[in-house]
Amino acid sequence: MPAVVSSLVPARFLTITAHLVIVITIFWSRDNNVKAGLPLDFTQEQYDKEDTDLVVGLSVTLGLFAVELAGFFSATAVHASASVALLFFLFEQWDCDIYWWILAICSPGPPLQCIRLLVILCISTVGMLDILGYICHLQVCSPTQPRV
Repeated sequence: MPAVVSSLVPARFLTITAHLVIVITIFWSRDNNVKAGLPLDFTQEQYDKEDTDLVVGLSVTLGLFAVELAGFFSATAVHASASVALLFFLFEQWDCDIYWWILAICSPGPPLQCIRLLVILCISTVGMLDILGYICHLQVCSPTQPRV
């Protein structure tokens, strides 16, 4: 078991790094992906709008990377799937709209999980057992279930 645990951190670091490198590569070579979402006879205005949309998405991704690298608490699977999806996006020259789906599925979860964990740990006036008890109480007494 210790060998498995000791290999998770390097694997996780490599997947985060791969995800970051692929996003930066898309920044540098986004022209083909922008053109993939446009008609054959597009105007410069259409191109600029599509390019701006992709740059905004990539910038949001880099911002979420900053949050995640500060915490480094999330799962490896999200980055592995994001790396694979972004490689397909890059090499298959997918439409720019698909990038937003990859962003929504793969990028916000880990940083939000990290922020949630930090908020829970920063609440010093309430003990962890009290927080866990409150969460368990909410799950037992949720509005969709009858109260016990």
